[in-house]
Amino acid sequence: MADTKYILRYLPLFYEELEEKVVYIAETLKNPQAANNLLDLVESAILERLPNAESFEPYRSLKDRRYSYYHIYIKNFVIYYVVVDDEGPKKIMEVRRLLYNRQNRDANI
Repeated sequence: MADTKYILRYLPLFYEELEEKVVYIAETLKNPQAANNLLDLVESAILERLPNAESFEPYRSLKDRRYSYYHIYIKNFVIYYVVVDDEGPKKIMEVRRLLYNRQNRDANI
């Protein structure tokens, strides 16, 4: 796994959820600095995970899934991604969701 090169891909839903949270923090909570900090933390956490995407324990879901979900905790949020292995020689780390930590995860991912 250490020699595996991963391609990074984001689902549109992830971008929608990220934007929703950043706008809420910046505009509703009136804290644009915290919104920018969240963006920086999310980006750095994903890029830090990319070289070793499968080296972590998969998320234990109640649902039967084609690909195992992995998660990254960032402050009060959780990033969910899967590793897709069906597009040629390289694997894809596909970032799918960004949820608030207290959301019902199994109902949302």
